[in-house]
Amino acid sequence: MKLYSGPLSLFTAKVRIALREKGLDCDLWSVPFCRETGYDPKPADVVRLHPQALVPILVDGDLVVYDSTRIFEYLEERNPTPPLYPNGLEERVRCRELEAYGDEIFFPNVWTLVEQVFYQTEAAAEDAAAVETAQRAIHADYERFDARLEGREWFCAGFSVADISIFMGINFASNLGCPPPEGRLALAAWLGRMNARPSVAVEVERMQADVARVFAGERLEEGPRTL
Repeated sequence: MKLYSGPLSLFTAKVRIALREKGLDCDLWSVPFCRETGYDPKPADVVRLHPQALVPILVDGDLVVYDSTRIFEYLEERNPTPPLYPNGLEERVRCRELEAYGDEIFFPNVWTLVEQVFYQTEAAAEDAAAVETAQRAIHADYERFDARLEGREWFCAGFSVADISIFMGINFASNLGCPPPEGRLALAAWLGRMNARPSVAVEVERMQADVARVFAGERLEEGPRTL
């Protein structure tokens, strides 16, 4: 297998964690990135393999799978052990809904912070009203997440794709000045469990190192990386 991977892509980070959790060998091909132009220009393979020229893209033999959720589902069917989805129809549906919530409802507000804080090279260029609105929405989700985790170890019956999706969004938000507040005890305990997982700890460490390089003005070049 080969994964076309964005070094600072939340959605690719989700897939990298899943691959480590399942212990799968995968060649990692990192696409170029810099703060000024993001992932442009796109590598020819990414343009050829994805109709929107986005990462992540998983290639397994002749099969091409894109979109982190579709890749999650493919990896689960290809290698069901250890599972990243719970047993039982109702619990699996809830898990898929929570993963979708992390990607499609929670992350768009985090993306506002990415655009306004990460990509802006001068603080004066930030849209303060947009940042404040996004932060309020993120804190409302922190409250929802904390309530969901009350009395639970994970968001679903066990560690799952829902945990991966929501964690990566919180990690991005925290690094952009909007961490969970003190007092969200269930959420804080869950974050501790997440950070203790080797698959997650490796991801967080590597992404932080890449962020530091980007803020130092370095361009992250295209090429192979270790998972």
